[in-house]
Amino acid sequence: MWAVLERLFVSNYRSLVETWIQFGQLTLVTGPNGSGKSNLYRALQLLQAAATGRFSETLLAEGGMPSALWAGDRGQGHVRMTFSAHWDDLSHELNAGLQQISPSNPFVLDPEIKEEYVYISPKRSTSSTLLDRSIAFGSVVPRDGETLQVTSLRTSESMLSQVGEPGQFPELASLAHRMRGWRFYHQFDTGPNSPLRRPQPGVRVDALASDGANLGAAIATLTERGDVRALHEAVETAFPGYGVEVESDRGVFTVVMHAPGVRRPLSALELSDGQLRFLCLAVALLSTRPPEMLVLNEPENSLHPRAIEALAPLIVEASRYSQVWVTTHDDTLRQALTPHSVVSELSISGGRTSVHPVEP
Repeated sequence: MWAVLERLFVSNYRSLVETWIQFGQLTLVTGPNGSGKSNLYRALQLLQAAATGRFSETLLAEGGMPSALWAGDRGQGHVRMTFSAHWDDLSHELNAGLQQISPSNPFVLDPEIKEEYVYISPKRSTSSTLLDRSIAFGSVVPRDGETLQVTSLRTSESMLSQVGEPGQFPELASLAHRMRGWRFYHQFDTGPNSPLRRPQPGVRVDALASDGANLGAAIATLTERGDVRALHEAVETAFPGYGVEVESDRGVFTVVMHAPGVRRPLSALELSDGQLRFLCLAVALLSTRPPEMLVLNEPENSLHPRAIEALAPLIVEASRYSQVWVTTHDDTLRQALTPHSVVSELSISGGRTSVHPVEP
């Protein structure tokens, strides 16, 4: 049985100044453009990046630590960006700040991890703390219960990515492993030169890549050992009369669709952006090895309302096997998912995101 992520707290990250949000097996986050939905999505990505040793690299893609910090009035004193995730068994808190500016330190875009904790949920105390870190120094409690001091930590990266041998630190290794396995899907490149439109060599895969580049191999794997019937039913619902198939030539996979009234299959080069995007989302949701967390950011983009209606049951079904997070501002998708979801609606005022739980 997998651990359940119950809630997340984020502070001083972009518009998320003091933000708590609750999770369910299916979590639905709605709100107008600019209300902070994508910031919450990126906060989850930063948590995963912390577990994989890519925290500073991921922040750099947003302009580095100074750019990612809340840009409003922060008052006096040092500012801290906080990410605090709480599962039903463990909690992880990461507090990051700006680097000290000096002639000997040119890396002013890096974050500096000021404090970090892992503890047994729900409350941090001396007896429940497994990891306690301050900048480059930390203490961790291994399996034998004797506190171990750790020094010379990389100050810009989480201790989870630097200490976590499964035999010695099983809880820390388990926590890092669960976050590393999260899957994120946002944009799929469907332009003329996209890998989605070209034949691709491939092997058996348990999951669609985040950019969808292994779509042919993922559908072929689903055909061999997954619920490919659900894919065909979803395609028929979204695009009546159409069918999807993967042609294979010596390990090179080509995605094609059969269209009503057309004598030959249509290659991926001939498919619409919406058709390709729908195929990617459907295959991601029908993974032969579900992740602990599956995150979809505005999956309705480029989709016809009929395709959105076909996608909703796949999302609900996927939430039986994974925790699923969906951000959307599409009314059709919201109405279909709300009865099955923990729903939060976002608003923004003065540059600050507020979370409003929606009662079922």
